Amino acid sequence: MGALHLYLVRHGESVDNVANLYAGSRDAPLTSHGVLQARRLGAHLVTRTTSASAGITHIFTSNLQRAYRTAEAVRDALSSPDVASNARRLLEVVRLPELREKHFGSGEGQRFGVRPVGNRHIGAEDHDAMRVRAERFIDEYLVPIFACIDAEDGTTESVVIVAHGIILGVLARLLQSVSSFASPVSAPREQLQLSWSNTGFVEMRVELVEKQPVLSKSAAPAVRWPGLSLRIVRVNCTDHLQGLKKTRGGIGSATFDEKQKTLNAFFVPNPKKRKYGDKT
Repeated sequence: MGALHLYLVRHGESVDNVANLYAGSRDAPLTSHGVLQARRLGAHLVTRTTSASAGITHIFTSNLQRAYRTAEAVRDALSSPDVASNARRLLEVVRLPELREKHFGSGEGQRFGVRPVGNRHIGAEDHDAMRVRAERFIDEYLVPIFACIDAEDGTTESVVIVAHGIILGVLARLLQSVSSFASPVSAPREQLQLSWSNTGFVEMRVELVEKQPVLSKSAAPAVRWPGLSLRIVRVNCTDHLQGLKKTRGGIGSATFDEKQKTLNAFFVPNPKKRKYGDKT
């Protein structure tokens, strides 16, 4: 491939989000509204990547259900009958502990704003530990994909990474580091201030550097991928959520029930049962 789009996606709304709790490594499920967000996200990403001739080839996700259920909505949208047959595909959703959210220790399940003892959550995961996890993900899963970027191949592919706000921030900062890609001297402001709403995504484009400047060995920075550049395309994109309103009465904030019918199902009549001897 000649270029790669990375979509760093935060999961849909979870019950802990609604309750304003530190979810962390708790396996909080999606709300009914969160499922609708995820479905909107899936349809949007498939349309966006297909129209740009940059089909999704990999889906990586945290192994916490609020993330992997969101990732599965992207996978399901890819195999939908509504998608053109040449763009339709079945992909594996790869669940990874490296993409889990920060563990808050004694703060797990606590409300936001409650001051912990000594202003610190006992046993909480620190930044260095999260950085190690993010680096392991890059080394084991992204590096082999970066290695496939080749000037001889003009195609473009997309990789979707569904995780959580804090770990996504750690991952993004590693990718934006001056020691990662051949980057411009001054980074755009939005590259330094990334944020994620529920199902919001940051889009990055990785491509070959057209012309590399010749620097002396003493001036040349130690860059891991000197032949590649990384550019931020979109930050916290939530276009897919336009017009989506949460169902009132607490229904939208409740845990999604996979057995519940969709609204359309209530208006579609069940097929009539044939009577014995009916030939029609």
